[in-house]
Amino acid sequence: MSEVTESGKSEQRTGKEPSPSAITEWTCPMHPEVVLPHPGACPKCGMTLEPRTAGSGEDQEKAELRDMTRRFWWSAALSVPVVALGMSHYVPSVPSAWVQLVLATPVVLWTGWPILTRLWSSLARMSFNMFTLTGLGIGFAWGYSAIAVVAPGTFPAQFRTESGLPPVYFEVAAVITALVLLGQVLELRARGSTNAAIRDLLGLAPKTARVVRADGSEEDIPLAEVQVGDRLRIRPGEKVPVDGVVLEGRSSIDESMITGEPIPVEKTSGERLIGATINGTGSLIMAAQRIGSDTLLAQIVHMVSEASRSRAPIQRLADTVSAYFVPTVVGIAVATFIVWYFLGPAPALAFSFLNAIGVLIIACPCALGLATPMSIMVASGKGATFGVLFKNAEAIETLRKVDTLVTDKTGTLTEGHPKLQDVCAFAPFAEETVLELAASLERGSEHPLAAAIAKGAEARGMKLSAVTEFEAVPGKGVRGRIADKRAALGNDALMSALGIDIQSSSAHADRLRAEGKTAMFLAVDQTLAGLVAVADPVKETTPQAIQALHGAGIRIVMLTGDNETTAKAVAQRLGIDEVVANVLPDQKAAVIKRLQAEGRFVAMAGDGINDAPALAQAQVGIAMGTGTDVAMESAGVTLVKGDLRGIVRARHLSEATMRNMYQNLIWAFAYNVLGIPIAAGVLYPFFGILLSPMIAVVAMTLSSLSVIGNALRLRSVAA
Repeated sequence: MSEVTESGKSEQRTGKEPSPSAITEWTCPMHPEVVLPHPGACPKCGMTLEPRTAGSGEDQEKAELRDMTRRFWWSAALSVPVVALGMSHYVPSVPSAWVQLVLATPVVLWTGWPILTRLWSSLARMSFNMFTLTGLGIGFAWGYSAIAVVAPGTFPAQFRTESGLPPVYFEVAAVITALVLLGQVLELRARGSTNAAIRDLLGLAPKTARVVRADGSEEDIPLAEVQVGDRLRIRPGEKVPVDGVVLEGRSSIDESMITGEPIPVEKTSGERLIGATINGTGSLIMAAQRIGSDTLLAQIVHMVSEASRSRAPIQRLADTVSAYFVPTVVGIAVATFIVWYFLGPAPALAFSFLNAIGVLIIACPCALGLATPMSIMVASGKGATFGVLFKNAEAIETLRKVDTLVTDKTGTLTEGHPKLQDVCAFAPFAEETVLELAASLERGSEHPLAAAIAKGAEARGMKLSAVTEFEAVPGKGVRGRIADKRAALGNDALMSALGIDIQSSSAHADRLRAEGKTAMFLAVDQTLAGLVAVADPVKETTPQAIQALHGAGIRIVMLTGDNETTAKAVAQRLGIDEVVANVLPDQKAAVIKRLQAEGRFVAMAGDGINDAPALAQAQVGIAMGTGTDVAMESAGVTLVKGDLRGIVRARHLSEATMRNMYQNLIWAFAYNVLGIPIAAGVLYPFFGILLSPMIAVVAMTLSSLSVIGNALRLRSVAA
């Protein structure tokens, strides 16, 4: 097998992005060591390859999905009349058999061509997988039936029906082909969703940047042409083009898509900027420091891509089993042919061929193939009734193993939107007066917390007053005149600048801050009037969820970019086991890796783009349905209502599903263990019994129905 490696390669920024076709390499999610310069199937496991470079190969992926979808619909349409004819007792046998041959042949040889090529590849490389099983089942069912139609006289009398013709099994070949193609379509769609998440991340970056020339002129240029050291202007409402530092100006930057924190951050000269974040109402001049693949956004894209590809899909179990099962079945079929040819009654060739075919038909992996997909299908539907969406089968399989839950704070434990929490008045002022004055001042402010105070006052039915002589004091607060009163609202620094003594109330403010709140002082006519506190409130369901998770034996770690004081306050109130604060997106993934290195099986719950690398790195990523699309695409599980109690339900369902899957697999193997020897003819010397291929098909159908019936029991799993 030819492989492409990255050794010796280097990237040089030329100002132009290379075309995807020129840089795309394709790799297997199950076998990352397989790297090819073109799309196709993995030569080891038959799985469809995916582009190695994030965001590339989109056209090829869509073409593959369109091709498989077209093949599936044609196979389904042609299989319906084949099944109807195969099951009908009212259609003349000879015309029916020929019609089935005509209809089933394009199903097997055209729509099923990708299956047959992967079968051949697995046999040629002696790397057996599920395509070996399905390909053999399809090939022998169709091949035997075709011979039965074209040369029916080669079969002994006891294998013929009342019409004098041997039975045919085109419906088996056609239906298996259609089901395998449906599985491929679903797999490609799921893969497309993962790549769409990466493309969404890439789409966050602006397409252009406004460069400020040395002569003072300004020009919009493509983002790819930005160089380190360039001076760039960021106008109000625009996205920051690349990572860098503020040179001139002052503004508030919405960094929620990167940090996950809802409160915009004030930026002044000398402070760092992150590419793709959104500027507020001010104008900034920045110096570009990290561009292209060096930006934080590009690193997040890379980490999401790498972590997603490092996971082993659940099909590995079936392929491992197939590696032993397939050669064993083929060996039994060959041995059956030889024994009957040399020791069987006349016509020896017909008996040997039919018994060998019987072994392969009864060993057809229908029950084995349905064992896990049916359980997954039912479990996914049941999970939806819990408000839990599983992205793939792997998430269902692995969730039951989780012993450590790492959770983001903002938007996961909390609501994700700052709200007015406390109003404290100092005599002779009343609380209503303090809130009315504070909200009136903040209504004219651009400060990130202003809206929370104003909305809090409006929710209490207060009528705000007009403010004159309004002034925003950067980094400190606001002040102005309301009627005949001079009022000021801000932090300790603003009060100190105004000469107002806050020592008597500083302990109260510290208590509020220890509770994870932002406390602001209100002064009226040089007199301290009260305190106003704003915070992101904890969800009502979070305490109950934490208690339930602890009851399930899960250790909880809070991972947040928030400050340590606020984080510890929230953690202490909720009873969280460990807190890691002041972390950036790449550090979040590193914490997950550390816990995994300690032998823990980790689930990560988050809702922001900043959580995407950690969600992908964890064995199970859990996204809040109230969060970003990128977080949900990067996670294996989505909680539709953003309620952590759904994790307990999902874990219970995961345990029940895995028990169900093991039961199905045991039944499927038991069916083969009993059926294969009978098909080989072990009962013939003692009882004169041979297993007709017709009976083999009936047994195979009953086996599949038993698997389906057992899987449907998952619908009764309690929430």
